[in-house]
Amino acid sequence: MPDLGSNEVVEPDEAGTDLVVVTGLSGGGRSTVARALENVGFYVVDNLPQALMLEMAELAFAAGGAARRTAMVLDVRSRAFSTDLAGAVRALKERGFSPRVVFVDADDEVLIRRFESVRRSHPLQGDGRLADGIAAERKLLEEARDQADVIIDTSHLNVNQLRRRVEELFGGEDSRKLRITVLSFGFKYGLPPDADYVLDARFLPNPFWVPELREHTGLEEGVSSYVLGQEGATDFVSTYAQLIAATAPGFEREGKRYLTVAIGCTGGKHRSVAIAEELTSRLSGMRLSAHTSHRDLGRE
Repeated sequence: MPDLGSNEVVEPDEAGTDLVVVTGLSGGGRSTVARALENVGFYVVDNLPQALMLEMAELAFAAGGAARRTAMVLDVRSRAFSTDLAGAVRALKERGFSPRVVFVDADDEVLIRRFESVRRSHPLQGDGRLADGIAAERKLLEEARDQADVIIDTSHLNVNQLRRRVEELFGGEDSRKLRITVLSFGFKYGLPPDADYVLDARFLPNPFWVPELREHTGLEEGVSSYVLGQEGATDFVSTYAQLIAATAPGFEREGKRYLTVAIGCTGGKHRSVAIAEELTSRLSGMRLSAHTSHRDLGRE
């Protein structure tokens, strides 16, 4: 291990230092994200003041070994020292590091329910209401959210689903390649806020109106064959697979590491699920790193 007390300046090696910065709204699931990152081999530093991020990154690089994969988790307590997350991330980049910023978000109503279920007040609510604290924190984090590499909306995710999402994003394959999440959803439950592309599968006939298919899902052969057998379905998948494959190298050159392609139908049970599975298969066949996630499957 290098001597941390020496005067020698160690230049960061971007290819060998993997830094993740986790921030987001209180109650959004940062602790679950931190545990999931530990599960895939990251050294996790919780409640790190933003002013110490550069120092922590340099220590991680100098230490080598397992510390080369370090995640720094920031919350309102760490922001007591500084609120300039954007400046701290910029300082890391100027020093030669390539931090990935993960922002954990959730709907206000969901956050309120979570705080009420554990009978805790929001760190920023003071003498006001829970909603006041959430609004104040959301305002404080606007710039951080805008600059995040990946936004994980946990409104409709349980703990295990959130853990799997993090492990899919940060475990196993080369974490510096563009990783594509093909996300099925139901329009009646709202648009995914973290989507880069939104595709609409509602032009296809709905299996809901076929009695023998209604209770089944797009993961099952009968529904999948019905959806993909409709006129225009395979052309729809092929067209978007080619578009994503054509743009992926440009996204990688620009430093984007996560791409979310959201495919919606009415309820997120039949058409969008089948199309998402087929699109993921096509992208994987093009040697792109793609996986599926079904946000609303099972909600009906």
